[in-house]
Amino acid sequence: MVLEVDFSSDEPIYQQIRSQIVHAVATGELCAGDSLPSVRSLAADLGVNMHTVNKAYAVLRDEGYVVMRRRSGAVIANRLEGLSSAAQTQERERLAQTLYRLALEHKAQGGSFDSFVQLATSQAAAVYTQSSSE
Repeated sequence: MVLEVDFSSDEPIYQQIRSQIVHAVATGELCAGDSLPSVRSLAADLGVNMHTVNKAYAVLRDEGYVVMRRRSGAVIANRLEGLSSAAQTQERERLAQTLYRLALEHKAQGGSFDSFVQLATSQAAAVYTQSSSE
């Protein structure tokens, strides 16, 4: 897995790292039990502060994508075992809020319900088609 950061992006670097790791998990590039690079190593490779990588890993841990182990560092979690039912509910609510904000933005830009559903469906199809073909 190769991570890249865009220093000119408005998206915070820790969020870029988080998003790319989630993408790698979704596409099967990273699987449960796979180790992530150490904070120090990834920070050096990307040319960013260690605290930035640490924050990305902490967010991934809080979202249940990663578990932290003393000797092996950050490891991709088994999502079936990693989250309690309360945490799963909380994660679904977080995703629902994200979708709600996207729907609001789409509507504010003059988009219709049907065009939002069509756009969301096409993006979901692209993700699930990509995941199964990789």
